[in-house]
Amino acid sequence: MSTAAHSSMKLAGQESQLVSKKRPMVIAGPCSAESEQQMLQTALGLQKVKGVTVFRAGIWKPRTRPGSFQGVGTIGLEWMRTVKQETGLRTACEVANTSQVELALQHGVDILLIGAHTTVNPFLVQEIADALKGVQVPVLVKNPVNPDLQLWLGALERLHHSGITDLGAMHRGFSTLDSAPYRNHPKWEHALELRQLVPDLAMYCDASHIAGRRSLLRPVSQRALDLGYDGLMVESHHNPAAALSDAQQQIMPQELHMLLQALKPNKTSAEKVKQGAQLEKLRKEIELLDDELLALMSRRTKVTAELGNFGKPTAEQSALPDPVRWDLVLENLLHQANTAGIDQGFVKTIFQEVRSQYARTHLYNYGLSS
Repeated sequence: MSTAAHSSMKLAGQESQLVSKKRPMVIAGPCSAESEQQMLQTALGLQKVKGVTVFRAGIWKPRTRPGSFQGVGTIGLEWMRTVKQETGLRTACEVANTSQVELALQHGVDILLIGAHTTVNPFLVQEIADALKGVQVPVLVKNPVNPDLQLWLGALERLHHSGITDLGAMHRGFSTLDSAPYRNHPKWEHALELRQLVPDLAMYCDASHIAGRRSLLRPVSQRALDLGYDGLMVESHHNPAAALSDAQQQIMPQELHMLLQALKPNKTSAEKVKQGAQLEKLRKEIELLDDELLALMSRRTKVTAELGNFGKPTAEQSALPDPVRWDLVLENLLHQANTAGIDQGFVKTIFQEVRSQYARTHLYNYGLSS
C-alpha cells in the first residue's frame, strides 16, 4: 500500500478520547480478570494513581494450547461494570470476534482493544469492523505478533472504513528469535513508521508485554515517552504473585505510582519527534548493514579456506605458493574506493587485516604455524 493511501485516513486527531493534553494517558489493570474482589481491589488502588484514567482487564485470553486459563468470559464484564460504577474509571478490554464486541458494548466498555493474535487475521478484523459499523467507540489496535507493518495498517484501515475515526495503535512488541532482554522485541522503528504514515494516529506503548518483567518497565516506558507516544498500558494487580497469568510482568498499584513518578515527561517538539523517528530508522539500517557485513565476512572466510587448498606445498618446497595476487586486489579496491568517495587509507587498513587473516589461516592449514 502506498503512503498516500494511509495519509488520507480522517481520524479524530486531538479530539480523540485516546489523547490527553496531560500525556501520557495511562491504561492499567490486571492481565486477566480473575474475581470481582481482585478486580475491585486493584481498581481502587489504581484510582489513587495520578495519570491512570482507564482500567483494563483480560476477559477472554487467547492461548496457544487448550487447558490453560483462557479468561473468565462474560462474568468478567459484570465485574468491570462494577469497577466503573465504584471508581469512575473508564474501562477497556480486548475483543476478538463479533460476539465479544457485542457483549463488551452491552456492558458499557469504553475502549476496545484488538489483540496481536487477531490483527494477523484480516478475516477476524473485518468481522469486528462489520460489527462496529454505526458505533462510535475508541479502538486501539495492537501490532501483529510478527513485524508486518502492512497487516497493522490493514487492520486500522478496515476499522476506519467501518466508520471508526477514534483509532489508535498499541505497540506491544514483536515475537522474534533475538528478543532478549525483552519478552517481545520493541522494534521501535515499525511503530514510528506507522505514525509517520498516519500522523493523527494515537500511539500507545504496552510496556508490560514488551518488557516481560518488572525490571524493564521503566526503561521501556521512558523510551516510549521520549519518542512522543500518547499513552502507556501497564499491567497492574493488587497481588501479582497470585496472578493466574503473566505474574512476572505485573506490578501493584503503588508500584505503578512510583514508576510514573520516576518517568520524565516528553517535552520535545513535533519536529524533534520526527527526527527521533528518522534516527531510529537509520539505526535500524545500520544494524542491517552490520548483519550483511558479518555475513559477507563469513562467506569470504569460507572461500578463502577453499582457495588455500590450492597450491599446497610439498615437503621439498621451502616457500608456500600464494594463489592470490594481492597487489592486483589492492589496486582494484583503491580504484573502487576512489570512485565511491571512500577514504583510501581506511580501505588499505581493512585490506591489510584481511590479508593478515588469510595468511594466518593459510599457514595454519598447512601446519606451518602454531
